[in-house]
Amino acid sequence: MPYYVGVDLGATNLRAAVANDDATVVATDKRPTPRGPTGIHVTEAVLDAVRAACEDASVDPAEVRAAGIGSIGPLDLAEGTIDGPANLPDSVGTVPLVGPISNLIDSERVYLHNDTVAGVIGERFHADSNPDDMAYVTISSGIGAGVAVDGNVLEGWDGNAGELGHMLVDPQGRRTCGCGRDGHWEAYCSGNNIPEYARMLAEEDGGVETALPLGDPEFSAKHVFEHAGTDEFARHVVDQVGFWNAMGITNLVQSYAPLVVYVGGAVALNNPDLVLDPIREYLDDGVFNNVPEVRLTSLGDDVVLHGAVASAITGGTGERTR
Repeated sequence: MPYYVGVDLGATNLRAAVANDDATVVATDKRPTPRGPTGIHVTEAVLDAVRAACEDASVDPAEVRAAGIGSIGPLDLAEGTIDGPANLPDSVGTVPLVGPISNLIDSERVYLHNDTVAGVIGERFHADSNPDDMAYVTISSGIGAGVAVDGNVLEGWDGNAGELGHMLVDPQGRRTCGCGRDGHWEAYCSGNNIPEYARMLAEEDGGVETALPLGDPEFSAKHVFEHAGTDEFARHVVDQVGFWNAMGITNLVQSYAPLVVYVGGAVALNNPDLVLDPIREYLDDGVFNNVPEVRLTSLGDDVVLHGAVASAITGGTGERTR
């Protein structure tokens, strides 16, 4: 039986999985992503995770047919590396991935994607209809998207297409994104930025009565969503976040005409109705052409890992006939 490897390399954790040819995962390994001191240390951790998953599955790594990788970026597809990952220390620099994994499994079939592109590959592979036109959006600590058009997964010339979190949604630029630019979608709606957006709205209102612990250093997006049913200001924040999310996804829909948009990431998974309902409501009025279905990801927290496995099986496409 042929076996395949998938790797999900995030800024906090990395996971490796071994699966058979129908994408059934038979073994996994999870460990923290090293924060350096160099990129080689991250590479070695990835290789160790793959070895551990293979050992658990009683599979020799050299017998693995192909591997897929869903990774934080930015990527350099030509070199098969991450080039200075934004959420790791500067000392990490370049993280080699394709070459070392290719050597480990003794195969040139190693497919590297950013994590949201891996997400759309996974959703496409596991969807009942294997749709040719679809998107996957993650709303988590950051925001990004993977898109398939006419059956082609859009990667970008360097592997970094899909950074929709850095789409300009607010021309007034009232919030500065973590990238340093103003008015980006991510600056208002990511898990890391919702608390600061709530504080900004409170200041603009000239002081509000709210149960939200705005002055607490531990104040988080979780507090906002938990209080949305009982606190008027928290509900206002959620409504505003919903508006910006709907604007971002409307722009995605007008650009790529997907038939279905899957939404994942911790913010969406933990608050599906509060996140998805405003998007659905706005799309009906805001989209000029076909209004797609908007669904919560069917693959939960494992969407990138399943996408990496699906990439290995299908040669980076998510197309089951391959």
